Amino acid sequence: MIGRIRGLLIEKSPGHVLLEVGGIGYEIDIPYTTFFHLPEQGQELILHTHFSVREDAQSLYGFAARLDRDLFRLLIKVNGVGPKLAVGILSGLDAAQFIRCVEGRDTSALVKLPGVGKKTAERLLIEMADRIGQLEGQFVAGLGSGEAQPVKSTSSHEPVDEAEAALIALGYKPQEATRAVSRVAQEGMTREELIRLALKNMIPTT
Repeated sequence: MIGRIRGLLIEKSPGHVLLEVGGIGYEIDIPYTTFFHLPEQGQELILHTHFSVREDAQSLYGFAARLDRDLFRLLIKVNGVGPKLAVGILSGLDAAQFIRCVEGRDTSALVKLPGVGKKTAERLLIEMADRIGQLEGQFVAGLGSGEAQPVKSTSSHEPVDEAEAALIALGYKPQEATRAVSRVAQEGMTREELIRLALKNMIPTT
């Protein structure tokens, strides 16, 4: 099991990073909540990881906070929730927000996530209610005390278009993505800021 990885950030995009460790480049899938905390390319990055092996694929998933990684591991144990859906859930809600949803029995926030219908949301609340105690100690101690600090992107290549494309890749319909980004877009905002605010407005956090 690969539980933690440290190296140079070679490439980054919403949902993926390429991390060089000892001359080897590791392709790592990440949720958007981790993407917001990435440093600039060429800088050192530490990720908490989960290595998934299936008959048809081997995938490495990375998270800025150990709490998010540990929640990911609990999510994929839920009936009907695979790694892809778990990453989607953690792209819309970080671990702290998800814990609040479970504690508050809040299905409304969950059903707004791509791929999560009413039945899946109810199943998540039921099954995770018994498991969330495994995470609450970390939650109370403080989230993402962290290896990675938020750093704004300096990219100037059409951040609105890139933000919309990122939301579409996450599973939102093009019309929903365009509408969500247009509601929050202001001159000078980066792609990361647009995605973060668009998701915040689409998904209640309380």
